[in-house]
Amino acid sequence: MTEAVNVEKAAVLACSGLAKSYDEGPEKLQILTDVNLVINASERVAIVGSSGSGKTTLLQLLAGLDKPSSGEVRICGHKLSDMKDSEQNRLRNLHLGFVYQFHHLLSEFTALENVSMPLLLRKGVKVKEAKDKSLAMLELVGLSARAKHKPSELSGGERQRVAIARALVTQPDLVFMDEPTGNLDPNTASKVHELMKRLSEELTTSFVVVTHDMHLAQQMDRVCRLEQGHLVVG
Repeated sequence: MTEAVNVEKAAVLACSGLAKSYDEGPEKLQILTDVNLVINASERVAIVGSSGSGKTTLLQLLAGLDKPSSGEVRICGHKLSDMKDSEQNRLRNLHLGFVYQFHHLLSEFTALENVSMPLLLRKGVKVKEAKDKSLAMLELVGLSARAKHKPSELSGGERQRVAIARALVTQPDLVFMDEPTGNLDPNTASKVHELMKRLSEELTTSFVVVTHDMHLAQQMDRVCRLEQGHLVVG
């Protein structure tokens, strides 16, 4: 049974009555039904569920990367359905960060250049300012000595930490993570867990993490489960 929540302007993220379906010929495939969720500042929330349960679809809807069939999403008080695509893009750049299972670093650029990208997309940000902030973030994730290395010269764990630094360099209110430890060995995954906890405390950043890793999920503040299209809120 899903839990009804109030959409509060003060929440970092709030969704209400969120649903997603696709037409498959004469049939309608219902992926998500009446999803309600509120994320507060500095909160770390895991979303778990079986393969194909709609976890990644939900993450894309929450981030405004896909449109729901019904319901609404608010990020820092802004209702996504009231915004143009350009306004949503700016909102994501100002308030959100993203980390994926496959780090999606640009192979031709160094770690420092990859981390700098979100800042350089902002109007009025000078290259030196972006570089200084990116170096500080790489130091925070323990990779300042690897700043000039390209992704091919980094280990899997180092690449993922660069991706985390890139997601956090704009000091977002909320970071979405889609299976962030899926390709990491247990020791490296544990370090990513610890890093996420420390950053949520130091930067007051919230995290929404889609994962199959129950060890990671159990270290979050809350665990929510997707079951037959419904989100059981923890």
